[in-house]
Amino acid sequence: MHNIVFDIETSNIFADVGKRDPAALDLAVVGVYDSLTDEYSTYLQEDLGKLWPIIERADALIGFNSDHFDIPLLNKYYPGDLTVFKSIDLMKEIQNTLGRRIGLDSVASATLGIGKSSNGLQAVQWWRQGKIKEVCEYCIQDVKVTKEVFDYALANGHVKYKDIFTNNIETVKVNTSQWEKPDEKTVTMSLGL
Repeated sequence: MHNIVFDIETSNIFADVGKRDPAALDLAVVGVYDSLTDEYSTYLQEDLGKLWPIIERADALIGFNSDHFDIPLLNKYYPGDLTVFKSIDLMKEIQNTLGRRIGLDSVASATLGIGKSSNGLQAVQWWRQGKIKEVCEYCIQDVKVTKEVFDYALANGHVKYKDIFTNNIETVKVNTSQWEKPDEKTVTMSLGL
């Protein structure tokens, strides 16, 4: 399957826009891993026209908290509807089994032995300071970690996390049975590709 693993960094935070609606935020950068080319790349707002054909050729969009955050935010820039594409939201998949949300850093640290390099608030601060390169590097690191968690879950049927209540490393099963199956939905490409 042709998968796109992605992550978004914003140029502002919820307190700046006065509500907790991801679509109210402004995009700083999108980081992408394209399984077809085996390459990582970043796209600023002015580069999104280059990103849309890549997304439209993908069989699935993969992220962490992407159904709740990344897709609604990115969708406001997309000329079509990203919600019709097959989406694998790793946070949602974990929550379906565990019954609660777990952060990417907790999952990556326990599962892979590597964590995130920073956090989204720091990325917004870097953006405001004009440190675009640092924001892009951080975003790509999150994409790499998300891809590795996805690959691990697909191969093993579970991920690990550090339980905040007990401080123990726990294992949570993840249903990956549909991950490698093409979606049955018919998507009308908005860009005529």
